[in-house]
Amino acid sequence: MQNTSKQYDDVIEKCRSLFINKMTDYGSAWRILRLPSLTDQIFIKAQRIRMLQENEVRKVEEGERSEFIGIINYCLMALIQLEKGVGAYPDFDLNQSIALYDKHIVETKALMENKNHDYGEAWRDMRISSLADLILQKLLRVKQIEDNKGKTIVSEGIDANYQDMINYAVFALIHMNEK
Repeated sequence: MQNTSKQYDDVIEKCRSLFINKMTDYGSAWRILRLPSLTDQIFIKAQRIRMLQENEVRKVEEGERSEFIGIINYCLMALIQLEKGVGAYPDFDLNQSIALYDKHIVETKALMENKNHDYGEAWRDMRISSLADLILQKLLRVKQIEDNKGKTIVSEGIDANYQDMINYAVFALIHMNEK
C-alpha cells in the first residue's frame, strides 16, 4: 500500500501541475460550467479512451494518458462545483482553486486507501481497458442521476461517482507508468 500511496501522489502531482498551468492561462473560466457540462466533458474523454483502445488508426497525437489526466481534473472541478455551486463568472483566484483542488484530492485519496484496504489492491490485476469501462459506467450513472434531478433511492451520490472515476483514472495512469 505504501507504494500505491507514493504512485498515487506522483500521478496527482502531474495532474495538479497541469491544472495550475491552465488556471494561469485561462483563470477559473471552468467555474461557469454546470455539472452536466462537466459530466459531458468527462464522457468525451472516456469515450475517446475507449475509441483509442479499439481503433488502430489515430488521427490526433494525444493518447490515453492525457485523457485520463483530463478525467481527473474535470472530476475535481465537478467536486468543487458540487461544494461551491456554479459561478456566474470566473470568481476563483489561483490560490483558492488550488486549495479546493487539494482538499478534494485528499478526500478522494482517503477513499481510495479505505477501498484499497478492503479490496486488497484488486485493481492491480485489472486491465486499463476495464478501468476505462468502469469510468464510462460511472458516467452513465451520473448522467442518470442528473436526469433524475439528483434523486436516488439506494444509490451513492454524484460526488462518490466522481471520486471513483478519479481513482480509476489514477490506477490506469499508474499501470501506464509501470509499463
